[in-house]
Amino acid sequence: MPVTQVNGVQIAYEVRGDAAAPAVLLVMGLGMPAAMWPDEFVQALLDRGFRVVTFDNRDSGASTRLAELPVPNIPVAMTRAMLGLQVTAPYTLTDMAIDAAGVLDAAGIASAHVVGVSMGGMIAQVLAALLPQRVLTLTSIMSSSGNPAPRVALGDARATRALLRPPPTNPADVEAIVDHLVYVFGVIGSPDYPQDDAARRVHLRRVASCGLYRDGTTRQLGAILASGDRRTMLRNIEAPTLVIHGASDPLVPVAAGRDTARHVRGAQLEVIEGMGHDFPPALMTRIAERVAAHCAVSA
Repeated sequence: MPVTQVNGVQIAYEVRGDAAAPAVLLVMGLGMPAAMWPDEFVQALLDRGFRVVTFDNRDSGASTRLAELPVPNIPVAMTRAMLGLQVTAPYTLTDMAIDAAGVLDAAGIASAHVVGVSMGGMIAQVLAALLPQRVLTLTSIMSSSGNPAPRVALGDARATRALLRPPPTNPADVEAIVDHLVYVFGVIGSPDYPQDDAARRVHLRRVASCGLYRDGTTRQLGAILASGDRRTMLRNIEAPTLVIHGASDPLVPVAAGRDTARHVRGAQLEVIEGMGHDFPPALMTRIAERVAAHCAVSA
């Protein structure tokens, strides 16, 4: 993957597809490298005539690991966030959105359709609100507005524990990391769309080979909490917006998707029954087709 210097960090990115095609920027979620995007989803967008740009967020994958920065105390930060108190963190979602804009600059892309998943959806929302000229359309998947109300912010306790479960400390132990990821996605995944274990392990092995960076993931979570309630910011989004959320998401409840759509003017909401906090292969074609159709609104 090529690397670009932006906003004080190096961001690893990849561009696939025809240089003349409309661009789709994919923004990944908490702690995960770009390799987490399913091949089926990326290929479906390429097949539908898009140029696809992926990248590793700061503190993940092959991008800069900010080891010199402090690691937030997440229990304290979560408590303060739920109480509506200010949370401090080494960086915020705004910094990560500026990183994403820098990837577009490096790829020579003036504006793109922006698709974000989970934390990536939050980054995409901020990018659309602060730099509207860079965002043709916005798709926010299994994400939230930062609304601290418990019914919106709090997922199932077991899913939250799985998310916060520390990965193996040895980044070279790929199989141990795969086992960890299989467990996490077994808890937060889609109950109505079970995945083939062997195929899932192949995909997660590719993710694990990029390394999971525990301190980086904690700093990213700190960025989410420090960015607070973004509902006022969402009202400034001008890009046509699609919100996709699983009805059975145990980590970010479907109420968060409904809340996000409610605060973006003209947003469309699609709730998928039986979908959790993952990308099950059985839904890849449906989601890719829905995203492609949404991107067409700006053509």
